[in-house]
Amino acid sequence: MNLQTKELKYEMTTPLTKHPKRIPVWRTLFITLLLLFLLSAGTVSLFVLHLLPQTTGDVKLPGLRAPVQVTRDSQGVPHIKAQNEQDLYMAQGYVTAQDRLFQMDMSRRLASGQLSEVVGKSALDKDKFFRTLGLRRAAERSYEAYSDEAKRILSAYAKGVNAYINEAKQNHRLPLEFTLAGYEPRPWTPVDSLIIGKYMAYDLGGKWKGQAFRYLMLMQYPQAKALDLFPPETDRTIPSNQLAVPSKHALSQLTAHLAKAPFPIAYNGSNNWVISGSKTATGKPLLANDPHLGLHLPSIWYQTTLSVSKPHRQVSGVVFAGVPGVILGHNEAIAWGVTNLAPDVEDLYIEKRHPHNPDLFLYKGNWEQAKIITETILVKGQQPVQHKVRITRHGPIVSEWADPKQSLPADTAFALRWTALEPTTEFEATLRINRARNWEEFKKALTYFDAPAQNFVFAGSDGTIAYRANGKIPVRKGNRALPVPGWTDEYEWNSFIPWEELPTIVNPSSGYIATANHRVFSHEYPHHIASTWSPPYRTQRIHEVLANKDKLTTTDMKRLQSDEKNLQAARMAPLLLRQLDFKRLSDIERSAARLMEKWNHYDTADAAAPFIYHLWMEEIKQQLYRPLHPKLGELFDEKDIVADTLLSQAARGEESDWVTQAGGIKKLCTEALQHAVKRASNLQGNDPGTWRWGDFHQITFTHPLSVKKPLNLLFDSASYPVGGSEHTVRAMGWNKQNGKVDHGASWRTVVDVGNLNQAEHLLGPGQSGQLGSDWYDDQTENWAMNRYYHTTIQAPANSEHQLRLVP
Repeated sequence: MNLQTKELKYEMTTPLTKHPKRIPVWRTLFITLLLLFLLSAGTVSLFVLHLLPQTTGDVKLPGLRAPVQVTRDSQGVPHIKAQNEQDLYMAQGYVTAQDRLFQMDMSRRLASGQLSEVVGKSALDKDKFFRTLGLRRAAERSYEAYSDEAKRILSAYAKGVNAYINEAKQNHRLPLEFTLAGYEPRPWTPVDSLIIGKYMAYDLGGKWKGQAFRYLMLMQYPQAKALDLFPPETDRTIPSNQLAVPSKHALSQLTAHLAKAPFPIAYNGSNNWVISGSKTATGKPLLANDPHLGLHLPSIWYQTTLSVSKPHRQVSGVVFAGVPGVILGHNEAIAWGVTNLAPDVEDLYIEKRHPHNPDLFLYKGNWEQAKIITETILVKGQQPVQHKVRITRHGPIVSEWADPKQSLPADTAFALRWTALEPTTEFEATLRINRARNWEEFKKALTYFDAPAQNFVFAGSDGTIAYRANGKIPVRKGNRALPVPGWTDEYEWNSFIPWEELPTIVNPSSGYIATANHRVFSHEYPHHIASTWSPPYRTQRIHEVLANKDKLTTTDMKRLQSDEKNLQAARMAPLLLRQLDFKRLSDIERSAARLMEKWNHYDTADAAAPFIYHLWMEEIKQQLYRPLHPKLGELFDEKDIVADTLLSQAARGEESDWVTQAGGIKKLCTEALQHAVKRASNLQGNDPGTWRWGDFHQITFTHPLSVKKPLNLLFDSASYPVGGSEHTVRAMGWNKQNGKVDHGASWRTVVDVGNLNQAEHLLGPGQSGQLGSDWYDDQTENWAMNRYYHTTIQAPANSEHQLRLVP
């Protein structure tokens, strides 16, 4: 799934990195210096230890019907055993809040547009955006669509969270972050759990950003030049009646408003695959999954094992902190994994506004009144802000979210229609998946899973392996790579792809199924799914490995999840090296080129070639796209895959205007290498032989408060060099300015269906979000070094952390 934005985030939560807290400087300084002094003296502050949750003995939990046993294993993973489901989910809410309360509170605040209340006006723009989008409004409508059973479970979970909040307040044991931020959490509600799911749909979406970019390109560049920046599989037919041509003033405003929006990271990805027993050493299926999301502290995922006596059920895996159940994992009969399908489920509609009334929009010859919602945004340290949201028949107007009161031209309004803004029931699906015993039950559970649409892989104890692309995907007319006219009914969503016709594969002859955000099904599939896909390199490498080996083991699965072969580099590096003008290169530049010529195209941390190559490719893209206006460039998410196409064509003698503007392919490659080598020399000295990718490309799991120095010394994990890149199976996205890894496998799991009592995992940086906990960042080094651990579905008998929750 991908299932924590270049903005501040936890993935789910946005770190307060650009939102300084409005609390007295002396208090922050005093607390920070005190804690750092105590830590430097070799002891953990008694104050911090006092805040840690109780993990042994008995705790009264009002509302329980019977005692619940909570056993934490050596990684801090709770095994929760209850006699009935209501107690189970109440205990899950309590235990999750013990470890992740601050993260949970930040998650719901971010998605609800309520950060300014505790952060101040620096978060106001983000709040305006999410109030405009309306994730909370969508979650509230979704709640009404749930079954009575699901509502009872959501309520039980919320009661457990609130029991811990009340206990922590009474005992003055709220996590340290609340003290530093100067506020206390309000009670948890069932809608708070649902809005976290809505935020994940947002974080795995954002394709309307590409629609906006392509529209603005067509409006500001000759059509042929604009089309050069369309991704390869994108529909390039432009119906003459599809695009309205706005004024230059409107284009400027539209570009500025959209570029300012906090879009999610492009191409949130993931890997998963499932292998039939015919290709495994045990004769039973193997399943692997590693969702690629933002990497922060704590992890977006919370690992847990749930067990209930009546009826007997056990399930183990991970869930978003704040949501009941298990989203990814296995039970005693099946295992499943998820990656992001990333279909076209977001459409921008160009709305024609009345020239004298900004709340009226044209539709089929009549002026329709938009729905007006006034959102009151509480802002710490100042008066509340009234934020006006206009919603047309297609959805909220997202092109003027930053200042809806501004007088805007009539031709600038973009409305967003998106499946996740409608009532959806993903948690209903989660409950049924957790209970499923076979493929038919699993598939039936997916009838409730609407958004975000995902690639599900499945393995059953009966030997079945299967794949399904599942979620609501609209059927409509027109080129969906672009915004469409909203004043006519020609481009409405007529229906959704029938559930029975969604792409499905069961027990293929190949013996395996793999997904990595690419097109899994053939081009003959009759329905439109997406206009753009992730670059193909991870997918190609997974197929390369799985297709060429039998008798596969869990060790092979872990090795593949850690694979650093860069097929993009294997394709592009030789091609581009042939374009270099070696006569213009200095000795050090030639040495750098020779290292790449000898390179095996593995992005290993201790090699120089990947360091040179990645800096070179970034410099090529900077020069290639330099003519783009900076604001427009911020909307361009397909830079990598479009660059591959433009450079490959140029190497064949088919230069686009973009390459020609950069001086031609030879000049572009040569000068980009010179700039890259200069940067590398400034970073690591003048001897390319001593350069190392891992000295630049490093992981530090960062806490949301760490932006306020020196709190980073207190909250952040240690740094570790890592290999991989965004194009390797071991995905490691990185900040192009400083090399810091900020995106990758948020969780890794390998499950042998022949032994569903256990599975192998990696959860960086650790299980707990509580500073001072043994499980705060204890998995950081193991994550960097690809060292997995076992989790059993049965609670460990010899654990020192046995907690009993009693009525």
